[in-house]
Amino acid sequence: MTDSTSGRPDDITSMASEPLPGADPAASEAERVAALVEQLAREAADNKDKLLRSLAEMENMRRRTERQVADAREYGITAFARDVLGVADNMNRALSTIDPQLRETADAGLKSLLEGVELTERELLKVLEKHGVKKFEPTGEKFDPNLHQAMYEVPDSSLPNGTVAQVVQPGYMIGERILRPALVGVAKARPKPPAPPPAEAAKAEERAEELADEHVETSANDNTGEPDIVDEPDILDIPNPLRSPKSRST
Repeated sequence: MTDSTSGRPDDITSMASEPLPGADPAASEAERVAALVEQLAREAADNKDKLLRSLAEMENMRRRTERQVADAREYGITAFARDVLGVADNMNRALSTIDPQLRETADAGLKSLLEGVELTERELLKVLEKHGVKKFEPTGEKFDPNLHQAMYEVPDSSLPNGTVAQVVQPGYMIGERILRPALVGVAKARPKPPAPPPAEAAKAEERAEELADEHVETSANDNTGEPDIVDEPDILDIPNPLRSPKSRST
């Protein structure tokens, strides 16, 4: 790489030794020096910008390398941990198939065997947790498609809709990532009964029933079949002075 500034003093000397015809030598020399200073300032700013960019790129590379190393240290056993989960599941299934009554009535040898299997399972889970693998059972939590895998719906009105009601298989996390989602049954609320009629509709219905009862009572009174009794005034035998005595005697 050649140095572009190596010939600048000679350039200044040559520029100073060759004044333009008819120009002031002192003014020409000052203009040449000012132009050279401006050019050097631009080159210095350009070199400073390149240096800052290189330093920023080196810092980004350092941070990226540290993050990759941390991820490799934390998630490097992902494939191995995923394979070991099958062993933990089989041990859990083997213990869950034993009847509690059979466990109580078992002899000392069988009890020792069961205790050894339980101890092995706990130790396995402890070792997995030591390396960042944690077990979780989301019973009663809100269903999250990023952490849970729905297997079926459970009609249950006691739980909010979309809540994990049952856990078929527990899930595992490694660090902040999902290693295996939990297989769950999601609660589905039963349909609610229809709402009762509003208060005004109930009042209108009661009023209609009262009017219907009154109409029935009125119709029953009109259809009894007994004639109405009308009180008529008594007819008195009042003597008429215009009538003859003969006709009166008769």
